[in-house]
Amino acid sequence: MAEHLHKLEIFRGLIKFKSNQQKIWGVLIFLSIVTGIEVSLGINKPEILLNKFLGLKLLNWMFIIMTLIKAYYITWDFMHIRDEKSFLKNSIVVPLLILIPFLVFILLIEGSYIFDVMLGGFKSWNF
Repeated sequence: MAEHLHKLEIFRGLIKFKSNQQKIWGVLIFLSIVTGIEVSLGINKPEILLNKFLGLKLLNWMFIIMTLIKAYYITWDFMHIRDEKSFLKNSIVVPLLILIPFLVFILLIEGSYIFDVMLGGFKSWNF
């Protein structure tokens, strides 16, 4: 019976594991740490991260970046995209490289429009 060996490292080979179970626990711990940082930032809301950058608060940018990092590691390790051929990797990654900036652009444009409409008093602030 042929044994299919998965790559047992994360962070581009920086951390290596001896078994698949150890690797799953390592990725789970990494994702838990990133989630813990997100939750602590959401609770504490540091004053320095409340400044605006490109239409959003830095805190919101931190949430977007950390969410993308978690999505990357979930697909890369748990969905085994790393073990696929380069064509399949590119067919998944390239559309996301186009889609994510487009969705951020829509978020910024629509959010600023709604803010301007609500600020002008056309509708009341009820949310």
